[in-house]
Amino acid sequence: MRRRQFSALAVLTVLALPTTAACQGGVDGSASDGNTAGATTVKVAHVPSTLFAPLYLAEAKGYFEEQGLRVQLQKVQAGQDAVPLAGTGKVDAVVAGFSAGLFNGMEQGLKVDVVASMGASTGTQPSPTALEVARSALDSGGVKRVADLKGKRIAVAGGAGAAGGYQLAATLRGEGLTLKDVTVVNVPMADMGGALADGGVDAALAPAPFTTAMEERGVASPLAVPPRGTSATGVVFGTAFAHRPAAEKFLTALRKGAADLQGPGATSEENLTVLARATGQKLDVLRRTPPYQWDPQLTVDNQQLTAQRAAYQDAGLLKGGAGAQG
Repeated sequence: MRRRQFSALAVLTVLALPTTAACQGGVDGSASDGNTAGATTVKVAHVPSTLFAPLYLAEAKGYFEEQGLRVQLQKVQAGQDAVPLAGTGKVDAVVAGFSAGLFNGMEQGLKVDVVASMGASTGTQPSPTALEVARSALDSGGVKRVADLKGKRIAVAGGAGAAGGYQLAATLRGEGLTLKDVTVVNVPMADMGGALADGGVDAALAPAPFTTAMEERGVASPLAVPPRGTSATGVVFGTAFAHRPAAEKFLTALRKGAADLQGPGATSEENLTVLARATGQKLDVLRRTPPYQWDPQLTVDNQQLTAQRAAYQDAGLLKGGAGAQG
């Protein structure tokens, strides 16, 4: 198949994937349960998160197996570190957040393709992701609205160039601020509550259940949430894998998982039990956690990708260069 040209300067486009017979597999590692004799093996790097619920439901409910696939899920600490593994063929796919590194990598010829979306913000409170502000700042009256965060220190896991950096940028944009107007501090999610409590940061862009923990401790309260549809996560294929028949089969199974999350499925006990096992979160915590939303077809949101790239560009996080091959 002729390789298409991709430019991170414009819009990241989805490949038209083939739908013919399966390719060869056969790599080591843990795989889906069930009868997978003769199945094609697909190695998938992921950061355990309810954002990626379609992946875990597809694995647990046998949707990959139905497609003749044996999926090996490999946990990684940060999706931005795993994307190059897809480009070099060490894994077939990465399901994680998009970062400035993805855009820079594509500019420089990294052989990866963005092929699907994952969880997006609902835009309503309570929200699975929120901009939490230290109670001390709220009680003193120093911060009453998002605009008051100008010049303040805000915690984001992975820093400004991570997926959370774009979510913060989208939240700030509603009041005319950009990432340049605040000081973004790289703080692991588990440490954000402590940083807010001791004054190390004034606010934090955090996902549940960390938001719930901060609020229950009384160290922070939600001030704003990312706008509806804000998304900085999805599925990245190595280009070599994207041109194989197994790629479309993989996406078919993912979409079936996404279909199970529509309406009441997002909070059904069956699905939450799967997510608790996959992410290591407690079931009772997930019951109290607001769900994300998923497009049933997991269509790539090119508008969000363009906005994400613009936010990183404005913050000076992207390198110049010509369009990269995908």
